[in-house]
This record gives sequence, C-alpha cells and structure tokens, in this order.
Amino acid sequence: MSGNTIETTPNGERNDDERSRGRDTMVSIRDLKTYYEGGGLFDNPPVKAVDGVSFDIYRGETLGLVGESGCGKTTLGRTLIQLEEATGGEVLFDDTDITSLTGDQLYEWRRNAQMVFQDPDSSLNDRMTIGEIVREPLDVHDWKTPRERRNRVKKLLDQVGLAAEHYFRYPHQFSGGQRQRIGIARTLALNPEFIVLDEPVSALDVSVQAEIINLLEELQDELDLTYLFIAHDLSVVRHICDRVAVMYLGNIMEIGPTEELFNDPANPYTHALLSAIPRPDPTQRRDRITLHGTPPNPRYPPSGCPFSTRCPARIRPEAYEALDDDVWDGINALREILRERMRATRSVRERIRERFDMETRFATMDETYEELFGGLDVPPEAEEVLQRVADIAGDHDERRALDALDEEFGSICDGVDPDGSDEEIDPEYYTVGENDRKSYCHRHDDGFREPAPVLDDRH
Repeated sequence: MSGNTIETTPNGERNDDERSRGRDTMVSIRDLKTYYEGGGLFDNPPVKAVDGVSFDIYRGETLGLVGESGCGKTTLGRTLIQLEEATGGEVLFDDTDITSLTGDQLYEWRRNAQMVFQDPDSSLNDRMTIGEIVREPLDVHDWKTPRERRNRVKKLLDQVGLAAEHYFRYPHQFSGGQRQRIGIARTLALNPEFIVLDEPVSALDVSVQAEIINLLEELQDELDLTYLFIAHDLSVVRHICDRVAVMYLGNIMEIGPTEELFNDPANPYTHALLSAIPRPDPTQRRDRITLHGTPPNPRYPPSGCPFSTRCPARIRPEAYEALDDDVWDGINALREILRERMRATRSVRERIRERFDMETRFATMDETYEELFGGLDVPPEAEEVLQRVADIAGDHDERRALDALDEEFGSICDGVDPDGSDEEIDPEYYTVGENDRKSYCHRHDDGFREPAPVLDDRH
C-alpha cells in the first residue's frame, strides 16, 4: 500500500493492522440495482443481476469481490464505472453520484475510473500495435501533444515490465502474462484513482499469476491506487485484498476484513464458499459444506433471504425443528419444483393433453413425491400436508400449492412473518465480529442464533 511497508504473516498474508489503516471513503454504493429488462412477447420480469447492494470502498485499499459464477460480480464492477447503466440507487465517487452523469461530465469522470478485463486476448485489438493500444485513451481525451503521448506510453510500458521496443509489436506476439501487462498499462494511461480488476489473473498460469499480482501491488504502492478485485481464486483474494465482500444472487451476503472473514466466517454462504478451498494435504480433516441444487434464476429470485433455497442453516418453523434432515431437504426441493412448474410455459398442445388426462412433458406429482420422499420416515402430520400440496399441484394450481406449503413449513428465511402477518420479511445486515464486519442473515438475530460450524485450518 502507498507509503507503507507491508508486513506479512508466515503464510505470506498481510497483517490485519495493515489492512485496517485509512478509512477515507472513495466510492460509496447505496442500494445499487442493475436489472436487465425482460421484454419480448410475454413481457418477462427483469433479470436482477445486482439487487440493491450497499457498501463503501476506502481510498487506497483493495476490496475483494467473490462468489459463484453468475452471482453478479462483473455486472457490479461494470456498473461502478458506468459500462452498465444502473437501474436504481447511487454510486457516490467523492460525493458525486456518477449514475446521474451524462455527456461531458461522464466523459471526464471516466478518467478517474478504469477496468482491467479478465481475458487479455479479447480485450486487445489484434490490428493495433501495442503503442496504439496503450495510447488510445490518451488520444480519445486529447491528452497533451502527440510526442508527449508517445513518451507517456513508453514510460507506462517500462512501468509494467515491458520494453520500449515492444511499442511497435502486435498483441499476438506476446504471451498471456505480457498481454495482461499491456492491458494494465492501457488502464493506467490517464492516471485513474479507482480500478476494477475483473478476474485479472484467472486466465494465466500460476507462476505468471504471481508476477501479475506482485505488479498490481507495486503499482498500488507507487500510484496510490484503489482496487475492486473480482476473483474466484480465494487464495489470491486472501493474499492481495484488505477486505472481502461475498456476493450471491445479486446481494452482498458478508463484507469485512480479509483475515477476520477467512478465519471466522459469519454467513452460512461464506462458510460454504470457504469450505470448498482445496487443501494441499488430503489427509487433513475438513468440514466441507456441500450445497444442494443450483442458484435460483435471477429473473425469479426467492422471497426473503436470497440464499434460503440452498442454505444448510435455514431456520425451520418451531413445530419442525426436530424433523429429519432428508425430509427437510425434500420439502425445500418440492418448493423449488413448484416454483419452476409455476413459471414453466405450457404449450396449447400440452394444455389439451392435460385436459384429456394424457401424458405431457411435465412429470406427475405422484412421481415427484415418490422421488423426494420415497423411503423416508415422514411424520404423519407432515405427510398429510405434503400429500395435500401434491394433490393441489397435480391439478396444476402451483400457486395455491406453494401457499399451502409455506403456510405449514415456511420460515422467516422464506420471507414468512413468524407472527402470521402477510408482510414479507427480508434479512437485515448485522454487525458481527470486529472492525464493522456485516453479515446478511437472520441467524444473527438473538432469537435464531446458533453456534456456527468451525472451519479450522489446523485440522
């Protein structure tokens, strides 16, 4: 970091005292939403790629953004620098809402924020020389004289570890790591303060990854840069980032200092994500958390907590706290099947076949029930409700079947008010641990708190 000597732990990670320095906010995101409108013949609901996130990015820090593919990480990064248009909310850059900028104001602001893209091959124009590629932002913004631009490009090439003679070569003449260095040089051309790094090393060999990571750290020290670092590789995130935000289905599930979050994850989704990190010693005991199913369709996110459909710590209604885990998993799977059937579009032919009790591409609810609960010891009171739900769904009234299922088995995680009102309940951000770490989960409420599973690297 700028002007500081970075101390590391024995594992090569930066110490928390270094991570907690400086809290001057550069970018403040408030209830940011980025939706892609459905449109089309049937006027589908929008895809909620980013669904109301709020957090701050501090000047001079590296904030990591992690999560499964499709969770909205890249869309969030692109929205922050206005490559994607925000549907709602604010992005305050030094107290200016950049989502409201247009024309010359937006043009000038983009000098302060740039992006390094994931694939160095596709982000460079093969028909342009390296000099032309790096000089392009300077030309667009009419920066000084042509001679000063050429000198600036040569200095940038040297800064990222390339030689002056590379100025007249083409991208195909360079390795993947060198091409990423070219992309970084182009990003730095206009002296930005804030850079979004979208998977900058994921397409590179491990040894080259280390070189690029070291380069990014050196440039941050030298130029006092602020990074949003989007990545899948959690070991890289742990090494380079001061804080980490964990994203799922367009929502920030947990955010806080890197070492605190890795050593003591608070959110169930963070637990599951960190438990998937490969360990070098296969004989080590590990608490691997396997998530069932896939993330929901962002066009139809679940009500309540976005992670409720896969969460192993999902809160149960009081009457079913002792229910067998396999039966509970079956109930959750039935809920998702009903949701998918409700959204499925039946053709006219299928509706006619249903009318005359002929077979369609939709499995009967008897088959579905048998697959989910066959061989399981379902308590009589639960089985009665489940059979009634299956009968209602068998008449193709999935909405009413869902209502009946939620009336009996719904919980606060599904947005169901435990007091019986019709108001939908969403989770809140709770402060957990130290250093203002936030987690988006009902489990942090005193009424639902439970001991968290331990992920201990010593085992």
